[in-house]
Amino acid sequence: MYPTLTCPNRSRQRDSSMRRTSPLPVWTAPAPSPLTRSTMTTATAGMARMNQVQYRSLLISKARLNPLSRHYTPLCTVITKVLTVMNVFAFFFTGTAACPNGSFHCTNAGFRPAFIPSSRINDGICDCCDTTDEYNSGATCQNTCREMGRKERESLQIMAEITKEGFLLKQQLIHEAKRGQEDKQGKLTELQGSKKGLEGKMEALRTVKKTAEDPEKEAKERHLKSWEEQKELIRMEKDKTRMAEAFLELDDDADGYVSVAELQSHLELDPDSDGSLTETETQGLLGGAGKVDTSTFETVWSGIKDKYLSEGLSDPPAPVETPKEEESRDFVSDHDSDHYPEDYAGEEEDVEDDEEDDDHEEEEKVPPTVQTPEKREDDELSMPPYDTETQILIDAAQKARDDFDEAERALREVDGQMKNLEKEIGFDFGPSAEFAYLYSQCYELSTSEYIYRLCPFNRVSQKPKFGGSETNLGLWGQWAGPEENLYSVMKYDHGQGCWQGPNRSTTVKLTCGKETVVTSTSEPSRCEYLMEFTTPAVCQEPASLDEVLHGHTEL
Repeated sequence: MYPTLTCPNRSRQRDSSMRRTSPLPVWTAPAPSPLTRSTMTTATAGMARMNQVQYRSLLISKARLNPLSRHYTPLCTVITKVLTVMNVFAFFFTGTAACPNGSFHCTNAGFRPAFIPSSRINDGICDCCDTTDEYNSGATCQNTCREMGRKERESLQIMAEITKEGFLLKQQLIHEAKRGQEDKQGKLTELQGSKKGLEGKMEALRTVKKTAEDPEKEAKERHLKSWEEQKELIRMEKDKTRMAEAFLELDDDADGYVSVAELQSHLELDPDSDGSLTETETQGLLGGAGKVDTSTFETVWSGIKDKYLSEGLSDPPAPVETPKEEESRDFVSDHDSDHYPEDYAGEEEDVEDDEEDDDHEEEEKVPPTVQTPEKREDDELSMPPYDTETQILIDAAQKARDDFDEAERALREVDGQMKNLEKEIGFDFGPSAEFAYLYSQCYELSTSEYIYRLCPFNRVSQKPKFGGSETNLGLWGQWAGPEENLYSVMKYDHGQGCWQGPNRSTTVKLTCGKETVVTSTSEPSRCEYLMEFTTPAVCQEPASLDEVLHGHTEL
């Protein structure tokens, strides 16, 4: 049965007793069989065909597995005395195709060293740029390590320059952020002092306003009461005049009486509105009498005057809606509503709104009423101007209200500024506030179809390039980078919902650059967007080019 070729376990611990000065372990093997001799001969021949560079690559890449290495790790804690064919292949062919589960080290002088699977050795494909993996395949490979190394060094040089310039810009941003933070803190302290002063001023002006409004209110109420009394006198005089005119119209025979027959011609007075005015109904309107004289007609007139139509009117008056309670204030000056505190007016409006909603259906059921000539005459009357004393009180109260309103507006403005400053000061702008310059700024990227807009620490949006509404792709959420580089990723979520899908969200990846610009956008998953954003704020202190190249090139 043929032996199975395997590789040594590379995870075994190094024996500290094995040093360069220690003699190599000695193995005693029994006389090899013909099969063993044939196998070892083949192995030796294969080793002989390897040139010096290839063999050195094998030894360097797997030095800890090779018994000839000064750092050889034995397979067992107790050294065996039997060297089998399996050991030969394990020790001498690690890193070759004889160990398909192993790996081969490409030295790649002039470029970066690399490991490739042993199964790729001599497969006719050039995997190592120095061609050492195809030492026995006959494949024509060119050593491209020098050229590849040159291109990589040029690329690293450009990256190093960008990183250097970006880092210098970052230092400026940190300096400006520190100064800006101090300015904002000072401004906030100043606003806090202003707020206290405005609050004290408002309280004083509130007292002044109330002191001025109380006498104003009393004076206006007196003026209004006097006007209502005057209107009543005017109305009574007009009512008497109208009653006298109606009596003359109804007294057709001019005998000084209004009879049942004379009153029956006015069908608008029909009590049951059935279209006819009977003698009994007419007599009832006259108080049970057959006819009335001028003195008695005054009592009759109070019951019919609202319906009575003068014979001089060709058409009845148009119906109007039932007047509301507010009409009682129709005769107050236009600026009267300004003479009361805003909170008082607001409460009154709220109550009126609620009543309007609750009584909407009931109002629709109220039948329209006829506006009588008497009512029309009242509406045509205008309240006379305030007397000088009352007007002085009104002007003083108005000035007190204006001063109070101005102080209140100033206080609201200060409150708004303080909230904005506190919000900005409380933001996490990075370890040294290097991202503070992005606050209140927006950056756009135009594609063939859309214009993407990133407003750091606020929102991300998308708008069709050729017209259409804007779509919210997410609101500022948090820094979402890995623990070792937290400030490399921004997360925006709770955007506009997708049709039968989640709310839109955007991940913004930050990379080092001299400019602040959105470089790309994509939608790797439905309703989940990815945006690339360069900024000097993420640039780290650059290492020297030699240090950068040291980790990439083995010369």
